[in-house]
Amino acid sequence: MTASLARQRCLQHPDREAAYRCPVCKRHYCRECGVEHDGRILCVGCLRKQTEARPPKSARWSGLAVVASPVIGFLIAWLFFFYLGQWLISIPTAFHEGKLP
Repeated sequence: MTASLARQRCLQHPDREAAYRCPVCKRHYCRECGVEHDGRILCVGCLRKQTEARPPKSARWSGLAVVASPVIGFLIAWLFFFYLGQWLISIPTAFHEGKLP
């Protein structure tokens, strides 16, 4: 059975009453131990974990995109000029000589 907040003590300062419960780690803290972040009051440890410098998920794929985009661009250009050459080869020789009927 859980005790009310008034009976809880701060984890960092056992002589003080708890003023809030961290929504991440579920521990009780006094007013001095809380930090407001994104509309919530978090403990310093949980705030530090959430704000650590970590690359966003899209940054993981950005390295692949840097390598893949020139390769894809080269492939598209090669296919364009290949099929352009195939089309030019398919034109009858009489067209080039000016002897079309």
